[in-house]
Amino acid sequence: MQAPDYPVRVVAAPEVQASRGMWLIKWLLALPHVVLLFFLWVGVVVVSVIAFFAILVTGRYPRALFDYTVGVLRWSWRVQYYAYTVLGTDRYPPFTLADDPDYPARLDVDYPEHLSRGLVLVKWWLLAIPQYIVVALLSGWSTTHTVQGTDYTVQYPGLISVLVLIGAVILLFTATFPTPLYRLVVGLNRWVLRVSGYALLLTDDYPPFRLDMDPDPAATTPAPPPPTG
Repeated sequence: MQAPDYPVRVVAAPEVQASRGMWLIKWLLALPHVVLLFFLWVGVVVVSVIAFFAILVTGRYPRALFDYTVGVLRWSWRVQYYAYTVLGTDRYPPFTLADDPDYPARLDVDYPEHLSRGLVLVKWWLLAIPQYIVVALLSGWSTTHTVQGTDYTVQYPGLISVLVLIGAVILLFTATFPTPLYRLVVGLNRWVLRVSGYALLLTDDYPPFRLDMDPDPAATTPAPPPPTG
């Protein structure tokens, strides 16, 4: 289970039955979301700069700006869950910043009544460096190499991408995404999202160095009643 007291809460519910091959075209189906999220994240950058100075002066994250940033993070999580960081559902994500209680992937962040005016100066870069290293290993990173005067960018996949690819191949041949693998992937994504919330100044609580996986559905689902008659 995830840390109950951490203000960034990430919820996921696996589908009982998923399509064997839909993941092969989800990159295409998700393109409208990707385009919109690009512009929404540009807005998050602007909002974060404004929020930085607001916190520095008043110790508060303006509520409207806070809700916008959380909404973009929530929208991103739904798309990630649908597409290539989990493949946890075939249900198309809604186009909204608001919470959708019927969608299997949800995210929320507790609004802080007060944030440290001094901590905002260092938490998003200096204090978060150890977490950024972990996130790079989980999500991947890119480097630029210069060869004969030409720059080449090389993208290195993270652990999450490797695990999801393994799960996708298994899903293609067996129509099942292994539950232990699903739980691990969700736990790793939860770690990344907690760090994202911290880096975006949404909380002063330092993200825990722990892997919080969803409970095993087989272990938490009550047994069916015995047959009668």
